[in-house]
Amino acid sequence: MAEYRARQLQFAAMRFRLRAGCVLILAAILFFARLGARALWSSEFRWAEIAREMLVTHNYFWPTINGRVYYDKPLGSYWLVIFSTPFTGGLNEAATRLPSAIAGLLAVLLLMILVRRFYDARTAILAGVILATSFSFVFFSRDASADVETITGELAALLLFNHNEERGGGLWVVGLWLIMAATSLTKGLLGFALPLLVIGAYSCLRDGWAQLFREILHGSVADRLRKLIARNRWFFNWYTVAGVAVGGFVYYLPFEISARMMGTQKGLAMVYRENVVRFFHPFDHRGPIYLYVYVIFGLMAPWSALLPAALVETHSLRRADAEPARADRFALVYFWATFIFFTLSGSRRSYYILPILPAAAILVARTLAYPGELRSIFARRLLAVGYAIVAFAAIAAIVMLIPAWAILPSPYDAFPPLPARPAFIAFWIVSVAAVIYTIRRFSPYRVAISMGAIAYLVMAYIYIFAMPAAEAYRGEKPFGYAVLNKIGGSTDHLVLFKTQGPLFYLNPPNPLPEFEDKQDLQDAIAKGDAKWMIVRRRDMPKLDTPTTIELSEQSYPWETDYNFRNKVVLGRVGN
Repeated sequence: MAEYRARQLQFAAMRFRLRAGCVLILAAILFFARLGARALWSSEFRWAEIAREMLVTHNYFWPTINGRVYYDKPLGSYWLVIFSTPFTGGLNEAATRLPSAIAGLLAVLLLMILVRRFYDARTAILAGVILATSFSFVFFSRDASADVETITGELAALLLFNHNEERGGGLWVVGLWLIMAATSLTKGLLGFALPLLVIGAYSCLRDGWAQLFREILHGSVADRLRKLIARNRWFFNWYTVAGVAVGGFVYYLPFEISARMMGTQKGLAMVYRENVVRFFHPFDHRGPIYLYVYVIFGLMAPWSALLPAALVETHSLRRADAEPARADRFALVYFWATFIFFTLSGSRRSYYILPILPAAAILVARTLAYPGELRSIFARRLLAVGYAIVAFAAIAAIVMLIPAWAILPSPYDAFPPLPARPAFIAFWIVSVAAVIYTIRRFSPYRVAISMGAIAYLVMAYIYIFAMPAAEAYRGEKPFGYAVLNKIGGSTDHLVLFKTQGPLFYLNPPNPLPEFEDKQDLQDAIAKGDAKWMIVRRRDMPKLDTPTTIELSEQSYPWETDYNFRNKVVLGRVGN
């Protein structure tokens, strides 16, 4: 009997590894396919340009953009970009995004392992699918940033804790602090704050609120403290002292090297400003306190349509004291602790709450993987409504094949036709078939199958077909290369006025003169230092300097006057 049981467990483990491997292969396609097909956009420019200037100056401890220090993020994420360059043929769009893609794939793997330890293989696989096909997770796994690295680091810390939860102290605690330190070197102190918050809250609440209150509301103060410490043995032990020392040293070392090389503590000063000051006394990104209540539905789309049902169902299971109790409490603590933390922060921006996605994926997976009907009637209704919204959107998507000139007003009637139409039609047919499959016999399991197919196909179309095709209508990269060709490849007499333009694509060996004041610009022109200038079209009238426009970033008929005036141009200074 024991031998039979062992074989069954071995077979289950093999089956889980096979299914998890399939999820990872499909996720890798989403995260890596055509990764470098799109030019840099928005904040991606920072990661690319800082890495480029580090390579040019050979100073890897001083982040600069056009020669000016930019220490808003720690050095780790820029180093990861540099480490990626041998695998992509140099510093290019793929290199800047590769760390995020790898981190995204690791996050999916870590989440599946973690959920399997709490629940079962089906829930684990489904959680991995949900995370890997959530809109913003795919987006940031294909984006040059440090957000997905933060999620991956937090999941690694939570998995290490879960593996050693019953042991109390041990060398693993030192490893926990090292993981948090390494994570914090990519984006900031969230690498410490989020794991400590989730682990601490779960340790207190893993047996439920009632048990916690019984322990902390009765007995002497010393007895209450002993019980609270007992719940947090992972923290209250001598290994934590060593962990804090080692983790603190690893985190502090790059800043200290930077300070000794450059003679300033700018790095640590920015850590304080970007983490502590931003949390308590925000200086920008002051979104409303309810921002994340609705933002999460966009970040987790399309699975967010099922999130209300998942929250209602999981909370109802807790009131019924159903099993697995600790697993459900972990998922709820993970979700609500993260939500409350970012809501209480004074600085709020839509994607800041991205670390909540793994917790939300666990809750939705737990609900869909439940055998049979959901226990909560309200949750069943919410599930039906949520799926109906996704099904309707999937079926109605066929209208996107209608030409813009037939349905949109001017100037939007000039929009180009839908890209990759054969792929879109094929994906739409499969999505409709998935909807029919679920409607024929509605159940959480069939909802999971249908949603998985729809979500994957939608993400594949958007990121592998549509967005690369849209590159034909983005002008910054071609403009940058055209500028280099026009000025003969040398940037010696090129200056910037109120914009950094396509700086990365210009690849200057030295920082370009950058002006915000027209008098300073005129002084440079008078000295003969400026013969060419990159400026936004809207700022041209402010120059009071004879300038001939030689090149302009491409414009398109559907763009508004604001878009047109925001384009950058290359001007030849003088008559």
